[in-house]
Formats: sequence, C-alpha cells, structure tokens
Amino acid sequence: MAGHIQDRWYKTEPDAAGKPRRVKTDRHGTGLRYRARYIGPDGTEKSQSYPDGKKREAQKWLAKTEADMDSGRYVDPKAGRTTFREYAEKWLSTQTTEMTTRSSVDVQIRRHAIPYLGTRPLGSFRPEHIRDWLAELERAVPASSYRRVIFASVSAVFTAAMEDDHLTRNPCKATTVTTPAPSNRRVVPWTAARTFAVREALPPQYQAAVDLGGGCGLRQGEIFGLPVDEVGFDSGWLHVGYQVKVASGRLVFAPPKRNKERDVPLAPRVAAALRTHMEAHSPVKVSLPWLRPDGPLVTKELLFVRPDGDGAVRRTDFNTRFWKPALVAAGVIPPPLPGRRHQAAREHGMHALRHFYASVLLDAGENIKALSTYLGHTDPGFTLRVYTHLLPSSEGRARRAMDAMYEAARTSDGPETAQLP
Repeated sequence: MAGHIQDRWYKTEPDAAGKPRRVKTDRHGTGLRYRARYIGPDGTEKSQSYPDGKKREAQKWLAKTEADMDSGRYVDPKAGRTTFREYAEKWLSTQTTEMTTRSSVDVQIRRHAIPYLGTRPLGSFRPEHIRDWLAELERAVPASSYRRVIFASVSAVFTAAMEDDHLTRNPCKATTVTTPAPSNRRVVPWTAARTFAVREALPPQYQAAVDLGGGCGLRQGEIFGLPVDEVGFDSGWLHVGYQVKVASGRLVFAPPKRNKERDVPLAPRVAAALRTHMEAHSPVKVSLPWLRPDGPLVTKELLFVRPDGDGAVRRTDFNTRFWKPALVAAGVIPPPLPGRRHQAAREHGMHALRHFYASVLLDAGENIKALSTYLGHTDPGFTLRVYTHLLPSSEGRARRAMDAMYEAARTSDGPETAQLP
C-alpha cells in the first residue's frame, strides 16, 4: 500500500532559483491539517483527516491500516460508517428464504433490534453493545426461547456485514456475550378433562378444531388451512398438505412447516366429530395467494372460516376473540382485569393440543419415530428430546416385567423361592 501523510497547511514550490521551498497554503491555520491517504483494495483513494499536532496519530492510523490490509482484517472506513439500520434494511430486502420466514425475521429485526442498535455504525460495535442490548431485550421479551431466535437473526446480520467487509468480527460471537438459553421447561400436557373443557367453551363452529389438534396433532395454521378433500373418511387417514400463514401482513396458503407433508391416522371418533361439524357448518371455498401476497391464487374448501364466513381464519384474531376466552371459561387462565388484555399464556396456546396428542400416543405405547412422523418433525431426536419425560419409565417397565415373570412362575412348577406371600 502506497500511503502518505499530506500537510494541507503547507505546500512545496520552487523559489526564484528553482530550489524547492515550503510555503503556506490558503488553508493555513484553518480546518484539519493532516490527511492520511492510501489506495484501498478496490483501487480507489481512501483518507482520514487529523488536526494540527496529531501527525503521529495519522501515521499510526496509516500503519495500522496497512497491517490490516496485509492480514486480511481490513475494513473500508466508509463501509464501517454504515449504520446497523442501513445495513439491516438492505439485508432484509435481499433475503431469498420462504416469504413467511422472511416476514418473521423482518419483525424480529425491526421490532427488537433496530430501535436499540439502529443508529450505531457497524464498525463501532463491540461486545459490550450486544450485552447492553440483550439486557434490554430480556426486559422486553420474557420468553428466553424467543430471545434466542431474535439473537440468531441479529447475529446473521452481523455475519453478513462481516463477509461484506463492513466489520472484522461478529460481536454476537464474542466469548463475553451469552446467547439466550433455549427453553428447558418440560412440556406439561393437558389432561383430557381440560382439553374437552376448552373445547366446550369454544363457539360451536370452532369446537372441532380441538379434535384436529388434540386428536390428530395438527398445528394451528394446519387446522385453519385443512381442506375437506384432505380428510380421508373412508381410508382412515388425514393428509396434511396446507396451512394458512401470514406473509407481509396478508394471509396466504403455504405447505406445512419445513415443507413436510404427512399423513396422520384419523381415529373413528375424530372422524365422527368432523362429520358432525361439517353437517352444522358447511365447508367454505376460500381463495388465497400461494406462499406470498403476489403469488398465484389457490382455492380450497376449508373446514374453518371466519365467523362471518368470509375468508380464512387469522390466527391472532382467533386467539384473542375465541381461544383465550375459552381458556378463561375452562379455568386455565384468570379473567383479564377491566380494560386489560388477557394475560400472556404461550404454554396454553393451541400448540398445547399437540402436546396432549403426543402424551396420549406415548401413554398408549406408540414409538417415537412414528410420533415424530405424525407431528411433522424433521428429526425423531427432536421429538425424543421434547417428550422423553412422558415416556413410560424404564423402571416401571422393569417392575412390571419382573412381576409378570414371578406371576408366571407361581402358577407353574417354578421354584418355591418364586412364591409370593
């Protein structure tokens, strides 16, 4: 790197004899005196200015810049001055993941990161700034599992900025920054009594949604996106191939989570509940774009629609208007104070029906691999980690096995020592 320090208060010009001499420039005594100049990797000139008396600092900066270029740690000063908001918004606009996933990440960055980190230049970030932000995030978002998701999205922004030469390291990955812990709360499945009490408290047109969640393990979006032609009343199987999601504020049809279509056993009692529902509330044709607001329209005959019959059910509306009042009526959560909203109850959302479904199947002896398939999990290991504490205990199986052996020995010609008192 051919760098040098320019003194803008003096210039060199020949005297009458042709000898070079230093003379004052028109800028003498005003403005920043020294300008450290060099040619960057992109072939353009870069510079940094310093006041009078700071020539040594200019030299140090130039030397450090040269060392960074030699070691691969160089960051263009202009790029380093790009703020987190500027870069994050550009990063969000260039994402190519599924539209619904992009919408979630967009909310995470805009709502929980930009208000705290947005004005800071990327090149100025240090681990302490991330620690301060995480402390603020903990106060704003009680759920550690969701803070972990937000943190991962912010870290992805910094990783991209690092690869684009806006900074030399990701401050989220510093050893002094503690990643929000994953939720270690054990799933406590609802009892059958609670499940059916909530069902009874829902408006009649939505009661069968509990049968699909608790009796087939469907997610909330899959319940509201279930077309009648996916219900195999004759075959005894239910195909899960659609869900209703929000993308950029609009409802869309989409495949199930992680594109995992699946078939789920349809119990006769659940099938009967769905038939009863359809007799009282006829399926309605609903047209929604596929995957994104500007996607092609797809029309399906849905089992559940809005109360006025016009359009698909929006999850947030359903939760506020129907699900939480049903939780109150069933004694799951307390009624809200006058003029206040219902309390947050993530563990009692409609996802609780999936946990109930899993607990019933495991108690009946279903294996983890089959349960994982029915729930639409990618990895049976994940299913095991979530529900392992609901499996019949090994010691219980051992006791029952030994009791059965002794019982068989007592009723045969087994040894006297096998006799029970």
